[in-house]
Amino acid sequence: MKKVFENYEIWWVTGAQLLYGGDAVVQVDGHSKEMVDGLNNSGNIPVKIVYKGTANSSKEVEAVMKAANNDEKCIGIITWMHTFSPAKMWIHGLQQLKKPLLHFHTQYNAEIPWNEIDMDFMNLNQSAHGDREFGHICARLRIPRKVVVGHWKEEKAQQHIAVWARVCAGWADAQDMLILRFGDQMNNVAVTDGDKVSAEQVLGYHVDYCPVSELMEHWKEVTDEQADQLFDTYLKEYDHAAELEDKNSELGKKVWNAAKAELALRSILTEKGAKGFTTNFDDLGTQDINDPKFVGFDQIPGLASQRLMAEGYGFGAEGDWKSAALYRTVWFMTQGLPTGCSFLEDYTLNFDGEKSAILQSHMLEVCPLIAAEKRPKLEVHFLGIGIRKEQTARLVFTSKEGPGVTATVVDMGNRFRLIVNDVECIKPKPLPKLPVASALWIPQPNFEIGAGSWILAGGTHHSCFSYDITPEYWQDYAEIAGIEMIHIDKNATMEGIKQQLRVNEVYYMLNKALK
Repeated sequence: MKKVFENYEIWWVTGAQLLYGGDAVVQVDGHSKEMVDGLNNSGNIPVKIVYKGTANSSKEVEAVMKAANNDEKCIGIITWMHTFSPAKMWIHGLQQLKKPLLHFHTQYNAEIPWNEIDMDFMNLNQSAHGDREFGHICARLRIPRKVVVGHWKEEKAQQHIAVWARVCAGWADAQDMLILRFGDQMNNVAVTDGDKVSAEQVLGYHVDYCPVSELMEHWKEVTDEQADQLFDTYLKEYDHAAELEDKNSELGKKVWNAAKAELALRSILTEKGAKGFTTNFDDLGTQDINDPKFVGFDQIPGLASQRLMAEGYGFGAEGDWKSAALYRTVWFMTQGLPTGCSFLEDYTLNFDGEKSAILQSHMLEVCPLIAAEKRPKLEVHFLGIGIRKEQTARLVFTSKEGPGVTATVVDMGNRFRLIVNDVECIKPKPLPKLPVASALWIPQPNFEIGAGSWILAGGTHHSCFSYDITPEYWQDYAEIAGIEMIHIDKNATMEGIKQQLRVNEVYYMLNKALK
């Protein structure tokens, strides 16, 4: 299996000691190499694991942890105690480690060799002993980490490592993530705003305001030939009505304008090295579209946002920079997985007893990676919101059916809260007068508890959805980031969520006071 994240590595460090002699350490080293090779060749781990040898003393532990911190390719460390590795020798190294940590509780052999086991075997194969010693010091030092338990050849254990590896990749990507905000947020909206300084301190990414006038300078630089080429690409990739094929017709011109908008956005994102962006339908360039000197988008760049999301750019509507960053992380973590992800908004409710559901959409910006159709339809329709009330292009489709997970991050003032909800996407009825991309889902465990718990937790009306992510991804992410997580699953109850919120509030207040 080709590694999806070619520029990243995970380091494997085996805990040992010299008490049993050099020959024992040589055997430990051989077992470790075989295990790392086995994991890399399993086809289940998307990031290359690099064996960094045995750690037999405090100085060796500290050296490898410092090296990991300073190596840009290293996105995490897996530790395993083959023998009894005295935990005091791990203190200084663990205190300095800045990369995510996974503690793998496993052993080289699967079964006890009942007829041959002797004291030499016992002395060498002490993972049951050593991993508990290591676990204690991590707990004593309050080191955030993931613990995976299972034999290294078992697919179940490998899959847990694979999830963590993908999350580590997403976390590493976020540490130099730049989000551009074209314009501000929609006026007076609280939930999509927040503390950008705290976000960079806690979550890693940086958010910059970018005036639309600067974007328009890139818009001016787009040539007609470039727009023509992308216009032709649209016609090849998407189903469409014949009337869109003439770029000089009223509707064809709107598709051509959409191509120019995409090229302008792509140009400025590339120039600035940004991994995501937000738009605002009240800030699109020169206001008067009938002015001969008009410079700007004829409406929000919906088609461009859809296509850029599919390529991995983060996106948030109405200035929602937290969703833009989170979507980029969702897309990055799920590279190579088959089913897709998207930015979505709770649009409107459908009360239907046990099948009560929420229609997910946005004005235009839903990612085609979640489309049930192999070829979404390119359409042009009127959009009567914002400073421009104009016809504009978009991709129209419905989402795949099946289970997925949606998530959002909210700023609670004293901390960030990650809210996660398991959902079930179901088949919607046709929307002949609402030509937008959409999904219809039932929040788990049902509409009443799922929607009610989301509201109790303070969740946004925007979220980042994936068919491929499981709650385990978000558990690992919250652990690495050191943020609160509320998971609304099939077993959730309103009282249970309320109690969790109460307990968490006390925990974080006390934690802040103790610091």
